[in-house]
Amino acid sequence: MRYRLLGRTGLRVSEVFLGAMTFGDEEIGASPQEARRILDLYGEAGGNLIDTADFYSGGRSETILGELLTGRRSRFVLASKYTVSRDGSDPNAAGSHRKNLILSLEASLRRLRTDCLDLYWVNLWDRHTPIEETMRALDDAVRAGKILYIGMSDAPAWVVAQANTLADWRGWTPFAALQAPYSLLNRDIERELLPMAQTLGLTVAAWGPLAHGVLSGTFASANGPRESTRVSPRSLGAREHAVAQAVREVADEIGATSAQVAVAWTRARSRVVHPILGARSAAQLQDTLGALDLTLPEQAVRRLEAATGFTLGFPGDFLSQAGQAVFGEASARLDGRPLP
Repeated sequence: MRYRLLGRTGLRVSEVFLGAMTFGDEEIGASPQEARRILDLYGEAGGNLIDTADFYSGGRSETILGELLTGRRSRFVLASKYTVSRDGSDPNAAGSHRKNLILSLEASLRRLRTDCLDLYWVNLWDRHTPIEETMRALDDAVRAGKILYIGMSDAPAWVVAQANTLADWRGWTPFAALQAPYSLLNRDIERELLPMAQTLGLTVAAWGPLAHGVLSGTFASANGPRESTRVSPRSLGAREHAVAQAVREVADEIGATSAQVAVAWTRARSRVVHPILGARSAAQLQDTLGALDLTLPEQAVRRLEAATGFTLGFPGDFLSQAGQAVFGEASARLDGRPLP
């Protein structure tokens, strides 16, 4: 396991994060006993960032983590989220406004048995709350010592850029990280979010690198998965099956598993990307961690990406074609600014 800096901070975080969304899930999640085995395995591999949220398994994920981290809390970078409703009948029990932030944070701290979160995410963009209010409230929580760093999950690129510009102008704590879905079946962040994160120096926590199990190898054929997943094969189209098949073929050729290939691809795209690994068992996590030792051949990367049929769209595709006719013959000899 290697480590990188979280955004533009000095905090060291492992190259893959552990997602605790499955902890306490009664249907296909991990029991407290299995969650302990998963956490132990992740820690032994050198992983140090655990990602949860106040609504995962109705709060049980945080409660289980609070118990499991007793005696070793300082060894991990603990991250949680707020914004999702705590009480559907109360309009102020949801959103990224100050009141919900304070109440949600206090509840998370109690469940996690800690007095400070290392990283606190806004779970998704709340279009009804001014971003100024959210950023100032988060900065107040940082100054109060209840959180150390902040991040934004599931938001447009312009919202994150505006938020960090405001933070810069007003001396508030800026977002250090962005969380968004990213996999061979969902490459949307390549259009705006990933370039923004690279330019602003943000860490990208990529959730769903296995596309809810579709790319994990559990779908042996179009007839169905070999084991329980959150996705029904009947809900998948030709594109999903084609990409899953391409992943399986590459995995077979290089002696890896489908899960390892899928995760290795997300890591190969940019060094700012940190895949979030979720698991229902320690055996699943052990398999996926094998991606850390896997380097995909360039030809395999091209095959995988060709199967997705992804295009940047406008303005990405348009701007990529703006070559010498626009910028002159000398532009062909220009070495661009290196990205992280």
